[in-house]
Amino acid sequence: MTLQWGFLGLLVRYSVLKMSEKFYSEHVRIGLDDTDHPEVGCTTERLDDLLRTISEQLETVAVERKLVRLWPFAERRTRGNGALGATIAIREGKLGSLVKICKKWFSQLESRIAEYPKSTIDPSPCMVISSTNAPKEWYWEAVRNHVDADQRFEEVIGFGCEVLYSKSKWGVVGASAAVSWFPETPASWELIAWRVPKLIGTPRDVSDLAVAELETHHPQTFVNRDPTKDRGLIAPRTPCPVLYGIRGSQEDVVLLAHEWLQSRDDVERCCNFATHQTNQLSDDHIVEPLSGTLVVDPVETRGGHSHATVFSGNRHFKLVAFSEGGPVNRLLRELQSGDAISWTGLESPDGSIHLEKLRLDRPTPRLISRPVCCARTMRSAGRGQGLRCIDCGKTEPKYWMSRSQVESGALVSCTWVEPTPSNRRHLARPISHLAAGELT
Repeated sequence: MTLQWGFLGLLVRYSVLKMSEKFYSEHVRIGLDDTDHPEVGCTTERLDDLLRTISEQLETVAVERKLVRLWPFAERRTRGNGALGATIAIREGKLGSLVKICKKWFSQLESRIAEYPKSTIDPSPCMVISSTNAPKEWYWEAVRNHVDADQRFEEVIGFGCEVLYSKSKWGVVGASAAVSWFPETPASWELIAWRVPKLIGTPRDVSDLAVAELETHHPQTFVNRDPTKDRGLIAPRTPCPVLYGIRGSQEDVVLLAHEWLQSRDDVERCCNFATHQTNQLSDDHIVEPLSGTLVVDPVETRGGHSHATVFSGNRHFKLVAFSEGGPVNRLLRELQSGDAISWTGLESPDGSIHLEKLRLDRPTPRLISRPVCCARTMRSAGRGQGLRCIDCGKTEPKYWMSRSQVESGALVSCTWVEPTPSNRRHLARPISHLAAGELT
């Protein structure tokens, strides 16, 4: 799909494709993962190449593409920690031909990857082809927990899927998640535009002004920039084929935003683009918010990170906020033992909870000072003797003045805080996108 269609052409083409689906009786799902290299390529572009290769050799209709982000603590993570999927419609009896095309394309991909520069994590691509609806558990397990690749490989093979893999089976976890994700809540969309090949590796021409104005002209797009750092977030900073990615609430929203960007003189022209349904901003990796009470004052560690111990239900949790977490880190550092809080976050392999959102529910009273008399703070008169004013001699029982409600600095009760946009996970759902009552 190229720019010569224009937006009207895109709508016409989309309608024609949807009308022609009835002539194609089989739906096949393809998942692809672990093709990324730190300096070369991108799985989004690889999937696009695969779909174009298939369409050139076989009558198909591309029904949808998916971009699925995975468990953030996965031991082997690609650059974006995501896998790609596609659903295509083919004529009855053509599944064997489709698999044959995929095998040839996959072999050529392996040959190209073999020429990549050596890196700490070399790609080992994997493709899963499923002609039936795969178990949803493959997705939910891959987005919330560690999944053993060998075990998942056996499950996928046992289910009847075709699996192509290279040096290792690592990619089967992401590829199987991509074919088994069926959104249970409205998904977001991301349009990815790719660069003209000869420009890959050169600085991208996407002006700060264009990014700053994008959300104004297209308010249903989001996470375009980080206003706290005056930094655009749509264009990657790696030498990959992606020019930019636009996130939005609907497919037509990102298409219109892309058309608007490409009409500007301060934005580089792309060579191709595609829209993807995605689990980004879904919070699918989080089971539910938790609440508890701090039992130990927070501790600040080297680098500005902080941690605290809370008790919730019958468990103790160690909450961790990294300095990059900004507002979350500042709030955690200002809490004290006895504060009632709520949080969302992921349990890391070491058992600690890496915070993504934090809220102070009920602060314990903050001690301010001893009582004041004669314009001075009263002092202890000694063990068992209470307090005494050193000017007039007045005595009082020992006690501290306190403040029960805290509304200064980071300590604002009953208000959720989250990291700045550039420091949030792809999966994290911004507070601004939460429906009323979702976080209670």
